[in-house]
Amino acid sequence: MQLIDIGANLTHDSFDHDRDAVMQRAREAGVVQMVITGASREHSPKALALAQAHPGELFATAGVHPHHASEYTVECDAEMRALLAHEEVVAVGECGLDYFRDFSPRPAQRRAFEMQLQTAADTGKPLFLHQRDAHADFVAIMREFEGRIGRAVVHCFTGSREELFACLDRDWYIGITGWLCDERRGQHLRELVKSIPAERLMIETDAPYLLPRTVRPAPSHRRNEPMYLAHIVEELARDRGEDVAVTAANATATARAFFGLPAATGA
Repeated sequence: MQLIDIGANLTHDSFDHDRDAVMQRAREAGVVQMVITGASREHSPKALALAQAHPGELFATAGVHPHHASEYTVECDAEMRALLAHEEVVAVGECGLDYFRDFSPRPAQRRAFEMQLQTAADTGKPLFLHQRDAHADFVAIMREFEGRIGRAVVHCFTGSREELFACLDRDWYIGITGWLCDERRGQHLRELVKSIPAERLMIETDAPYLLPRTVRPAPSHRRNEPMYLAHIVEELARDRGEDVAVTAANATATARAFFGLPAATGA
């Protein structure tokens, strides 16, 4: 079983002391490739550097998360565009809107989002999107760029049935994380994932965040790792009523086509 983690924050400082071991555990769990999330001016260059150090295995995105939208200046935009010129950088983002925490003012979030959508239109690279508690504004801004942007994945989807179908109706892809395994707030996803077409569904850990709560035995720490992607796909397959090998193969094929990834080394 070969898996692709489309969203791992491997540049996070919690991995600084054992990043190589984390990657090895992921390989042993069947994760053959990963897309490392770039979500700020600081971490997008780090994501590229990590991808360049592991050619064919790691890839990167370049963007600024809405939490950091206030840092998205004209200079920052130029930096992101320079990163996106590298072949290892396979998507624009993580970008979008987050009205749940409002770590950046909403006008700044909308401006940063629009600038990154323009970058996607100019570069032709796919979008790695974030949306939380901002669905109406998110869709409205995306609609302004219809016909100018290409493929888009709504990373770490956690929304309602109505939001899911609004995304699918626009041909956007859906990223599912260990949120699915959270009995407190992710229970509704177990039914919703049945409605996601296989050619629109991808899987991710969002490590080090969102450790699946159904992992047994539960680890003593709360840090998520890419190796737990295997657990997520098992839960996802069960909820979709599919054999896990089918769910894994479909998600991997979809991710490889979406990001334009080469075949995994040794595959």
